[in-house]
Amino acid sequence: MPFLDDLRQYGPDASYSLTLAEARAYCARLTASHYENFSVVTWLTPRRLRPAFQSIYAFCRWSDDLGDEIGDRQKSRELLAWWRGELRGMFQGGTPVRHPVMQTLRETVEEFSIPIEPFEALISAFEQDQDLTNYTTYEQLLDYCSRSANPVGHLVLYLARSFNPENVQLSDMTCTGLQLANFWQDVARDLAIGRIYLPREDRQRFGYSDADLHGLKFTPEFAALLKFEVDRARSLLEAGHRLVVLMPRDIAVDVDLFSRGGLAILDRIEGQGFDVLTSRPRLSKLTKFGLLARALFSGPRPLAPREAKLDSSTPATGGSQRVPTGQGGTRP
Repeated sequence: MPFLDDLRQYGPDASYSLTLAEARAYCARLTASHYENFSVVTWLTPRRLRPAFQSIYAFCRWSDDLGDEIGDRQKSRELLAWWRGELRGMFQGGTPVRHPVMQTLRETVEEFSIPIEPFEALISAFEQDQDLTNYTTYEQLLDYCSRSANPVGHLVLYLARSFNPENVQLSDMTCTGLQLANFWQDVARDLAIGRIYLPREDRQRFGYSDADLHGLKFTPEFAALLKFEVDRARSLLEAGHRLVVLMPRDIAVDVDLFSRGGLAILDRIEGQGFDVLTSRPRLSKLTKFGLLARALFSGPRPLAPREAKLDSSTPATGGSQRVPTGQGGTRP
């Protein structure tokens, strides 16, 4: 696996030495080689900010892969503890920074005055992945999102020099909505690696059994359940979308693209009748091109109104819609 190769080359027991230029090139390659529903750094991203975005993405990618790609939870815990040590050493100074990600990240942290808390919050979320794999309540899931997703939005706000309470609240709604959209897109994929993000309280409310979930049985109960979760995620993304008009324009187009991409994934889930168990919803190249063209030529703008489509079989509420505005992590 590519990450395991990188770990052998740049892990705690590796012997290597890179120049800063080589470290920057490594982070650029790592960012270009990965994408979710959209590339993290596009040609819409301001050129002046691309190295900073790449350094942050590389940190997030390494953190995520240390939690997901090792195949041994105890070993993942040990490696995440090492990674936190590398992070703290970079922030404390006094010793040379060796890892290519930390070399480039130090530049970003210093230029944009970013504190350590968002980075440590992310590590704490990936540590939680080693121990908590089946969520009981929606509030519990929101707490996880406050550390696995929201800190990324905080980092973008620092890069935009737009970190303030109002923007943080909107960013948190957007990032949590995106995280939830990814969870509902990947129910089957996550189940295959032993993780269930659909809250147990919601599964019970809609009468969808654990046996049916593990059997990947698509039933009317599952369709109603996922419709409910999709509606909640959509509400968060729509509420947070006002952030795009508050951001500097050259960054707002990327934020707009990701927000609309999350909404497009939810629309795709709905378009296939909420059956994500037999077919993983994806955005077609044409859909991606349409969203990209809209972001480029129209610029960020408010979302068009969308009426909620709750049917009589779906409860009107399902737990708090509150999204924490702080990290909520255990270590920051």
